[in-house]
Amino acid sequence: MIRNDLRNVAIIAHVDHGKTTLVDEMLRQGGIYRENQEMTDRVMDSGDLERERGITILAKNTAIHYKGTKINVVDTPGHADFGGEVERILKMVNGVILLVDAAEGPMPQTRFVLERALALNHRVIVVVNKIDRPDARLDEIADEVLELLIELDASDEQLDSPMLFCSGRAGTASFDPHTPGTDLTPLLDKIVEYMPAPEGDEEEPLQLLVSSIDYNEFVGRIGIGRIERGVLKQGQGVAVCNYHTEGKSKPAKIVSIYQFDGLKRVPVTEAKVGDIVCFSGCEDISIGDTVCAPSRVEPLEFVKVGEPTMEMTFSVNDSPFAGKEGKFVTSRHLRARLYRELLKDVSLRVSDGDTTDSFRVAGRGEMHLSILIENMRREGYELTCSNPRVLYKEIDGVKCEPIENVIIDVPEAYMGSVMEKLGSRKGIMNDMQLHGSRYKLFYTIPTRCLFGYRSELLTDTRGEGIISSIFAGYEPFKGEIKTRFTSSLVASETGIATTYGLFNSQDRGPLFIGPATPVYCGMIVGENPKPDDIEVNVCKEKHLTAIRSSGADEKLTLITPVQLSLEEAIEFIADDELIEVTPKSIRLRKAILDTAQRKRMQAQRRAALKENK
Repeated sequence: MIRNDLRNVAIIAHVDHGKTTLVDEMLRQGGIYRENQEMTDRVMDSGDLERERGITILAKNTAIHYKGTKINVVDTPGHADFGGEVERILKMVNGVILLVDAAEGPMPQTRFVLERALALNHRVIVVVNKIDRPDARLDEIADEVLELLIELDASDEQLDSPMLFCSGRAGTASFDPHTPGTDLTPLLDKIVEYMPAPEGDEEEPLQLLVSSIDYNEFVGRIGIGRIERGVLKQGQGVAVCNYHTEGKSKPAKIVSIYQFDGLKRVPVTEAKVGDIVCFSGCEDISIGDTVCAPSRVEPLEFVKVGEPTMEMTFSVNDSPFAGKEGKFVTSRHLRARLYRELLKDVSLRVSDGDTTDSFRVAGRGEMHLSILIENMRREGYELTCSNPRVLYKEIDGVKCEPIENVIIDVPEAYMGSVMEKLGSRKGIMNDMQLHGSRYKLFYTIPTRCLFGYRSELLTDTRGEGIISSIFAGYEPFKGEIKTRFTSSLVASETGIATTYGLFNSQDRGPLFIGPATPVYCGMIVGENPKPDDIEVNVCKEKHLTAIRSSGADEKLTLITPVQLSLEEAIEFIADDELIEVTPKSIRLRKAILDTAQRKRMQAQRRAALKENK
């Protein structure tokens, strides 16, 4: 059976190439909205963090109707840290729309997602987006995409993929790069004409692969996937199995079924081959499971998702301010929340730490883990986090570390400082391209050497530098390298920060706090440009006397403190420092708060290093 009335496609691209904006226009021109209905931009980015940061974090489903054909569209993240979201949904679709920016061209994530799609033999429609940019390179971009397809060993059919030129913001598409269209009709026509229709036997027993998980507090866990064969009916008894459990299955009953229609989930009583559905009733369902008819239990193999490359330690908050701002503060709460995240994030790994109240959390990158931390603090959790560490592997008896492919787009004036910094971090330049007044620098660099560099790049380039990176593989360990050349200003007393104390401390380096901020001994209150930590008393008060002096009434002017975001805090902290995260605050602190004990440990560490040398 061929479902000619249905198409399942995913939109894949590098971050900021315009996927969500294009989906907005597809929904608008697909008749999803009423004429008088208010329409918001980036409607698919429904999460608070997604709207705040302007990025897509989770893959989301929608559907439009065009000329009697239902088109299921999956909007995917473009950031490399969320590549697992893209990998898992590729089993749900029959083809992909590859979006490429008309000025930037193919970027690291473009290559990554296209390689995954080609490996599954998906058909590809190439869309060059943002053709209305003043710096668009339309003819060059078409050649670059073709070169990328050749490099990735695309089949002859994939090399002949149709190419359209779009403006997602204007809602136009055409086949001629120099003649903009009037609407998205050429793209929608090409999807219906070129993308393969789902196939399967409706008479065969049910088989459905779960590619995503949602949660509703009324019905519990909700599975999302495409029906490979048979029919899914409400109230039907099914068997839930997994490819890696060697034929073991659990019985379940389908309680409710929903299909996507525009921005809504529409309840239905049954769904057929090729349909992408949501269903409830399977209590312990997880991503990668297969829902089958009990008479024929045949689990499907799920796509292999890339392994994490770095980890952080999450632990219970044990600072003097612990429990004052959060709702969930115990190790039991922390454990339950982290293991619950595993149910919907296929590229995350969680394991117990060295102590009973700590956990090792491994992910794809700093943003991947920082988004998890930010979500947890907004839910009311308190925790402390260590600095990120890369995950080493032993390959053929050789210690190997993760390597990143990096593309940096900088103005010519700042190129020298960027090359100097990357060279000192063991970066190897592979290529350099000039586009107008900006250079594209292509580097290979160890993952650990990028920690803390993104904020440095913005400082060195006056905010004009753009960096993109993606995991390239493992290579032999490159040797020790120092990536942080500053240290910390550490509070020596517990109390309330005073203007007088801050004024006398700000000459030491930039401060992170302002007056009237509660502090505790061992809390990091600023950055010291020199290599050793300095103890400062920011709670110091001016002694009052009856004797007037010439400087007694001088105005104390404070420099505006530096407000570190969560990502900047993760990049800043050293091995012996932690981030205290609560719903209301982000504080930096030393792992050992007691000054005397900390200095004793540092002395022992230095002595051990001397002995090893």
